Amino acid sequence: MDVKKMVAEAAVEFIEDGMIVGLGTGSTAYWAIQKIGVRTSEGLKIKAVATSRASELLARELQIPLVDLSDIDHVDLTIDGADEVDPGLNLIKGGGGALLREKIVAAASRELVIVVDETKLVEKLGMFPLPVEVVPFGVELTRRRIEELGCKTRIRMRDKKDRYQTDNGNHIIDCEFGRIEEPGELNQALNKKSRAAAAEHLKESLRRQAGPPGPHRRARFSPAGAD
Repeated sequence: MDVKKMVAEAAVEFIEDGMIVGLGTGSTAYWAIQKIGVRTSEGLKIKAVATSRASELLARELQIPLVDLSDIDHVDLTIDGADEVDPGLNLIKGGGGALLREKIVAAASRELVIVVDETKLVEKLGMFPLPVEVVPFGVELTRRRIEELGCKTRIRMRDKKDRYQTDNGNHIIDCEFGRIEEPGELNQALNKKSRAAAAEHLKESLRRQAGPPGPHRRARFSPAGAD
């Protein structure tokens, strides 16, 4: 079995009857949603919140009951992937293009299960470009300001002509910083440079709830500051 599929399906074991579950976005989340669909067809009673239109469509196809985030007070558990995870549990996410919605659902979640295989575990973040989701207005100005931090940037494209648009109508600037020594400091610097234009970028400061059990590193976290 594909390792990514295996660890995603293993993460679904955390889900219990009556939970409100956040559905992540991307290739790892795809397999988790597929497994959730199997479990709901077998009688698991949950409601789910999708972090993207793609995840929502998949959930509907699998007849997973969905609820709007505005109609609930919290999410019990969210399952998502990551592009990189360092020993301090800082993450780079956004390869799937759903940065802002993933952040909102994660912030509403009591627990966040990040599913990665060993290829995503790094000593220092930065091999994977850091995505920054920005509003379209003044995107080139925002890009130039971010480049003042010493990185190379490119605006993500859907094809050769059209810029990629998130589900919220925003653009993504992919930033190549190289080795990121201090994720927290970079996070603050990005906030200053991009000001109100940036919707989401670096994820930092997740608190470990239960250590990774086994060689493929299924780890369970809760967002910093969560109860």
